[in-house]
Amino acid sequence: MEHSILAIGAHIGDMELTAGGLLATCALQGGSIMTLALTAGEKGAPKGADIAEYRKQKVQEAENFAAKLGGKAKVLDYPDGLLADDDAARIQVAAVIREVRPELIITHHSQSMHKDHAACQRIVKDAWFYAATAGFDLPGAPHFGKLIFAENWEDAPGYHPYLYKEISPEGFALWQEAIQCHWFVTGSKSFPYMEYYSHLKRLRGIEARRQYAETFMVSPEEQRVILPL
Repeated sequence: MEHSILAIGAHIGDMELTAGGLLATCALQGGSIMTLALTAGEKGAPKGADIAEYRKQKVQEAENFAAKLGGKAKVLDYPDGLLADDDAARIQVAAVIREVRPELIITHHSQSMHKDHAACQRIVKDAWFYAATAGFDLPGAPHFGKLIFAENWEDAPGYHPYLYKEISPEGFALWQEAIQCHWFVTGSKSFPYMEYYSHLKRLRGIEARRQYAETFMVSPEEQRVILPL
């Protein structure tokens, strides 16, 4: 188990749902966790709600989730649905990677029904390179962490489980408690988030011959298994 994880999502809640069990397990084992959302996801506001006020609520929800895991949350200022796929975004993310210096970085799979998710993956993959390369003019020393891609129902095209990460029963319980900080998980009628991701973690656990697990993809060039002699 990695001792430090940075989970980077397009919206608040993306990484908390898809990688939250791993984050919780890491935290319970004495590790450090941080979530970074490139937008707040504020356009999913309840009917009739003020979007600006809902954004404030979402930021607080992200902080509350991270606090339950003893970690931190950071949200960039990009508007939901209009994430800028440019080098300015990449530099911001690379600076966070150098500051946090995580062993493991998690973000979206490359294909998605949501443009922000796909843009986030491209941004993070380039930022990962920028952060590790001394030639880029960024604060802090270069840092390289392992990069993997989470399983999300909105990112299903082309996703094939490759890496299984075990979630402890205690980590699963902590995730179930912490994820309820997010209104869209408990209050939205558009998708049964809590039910879906709870069952998915159990299903992936069964496949891994464990109680609970989350799956991830890795870059194509890393999809090889090396057996000892």
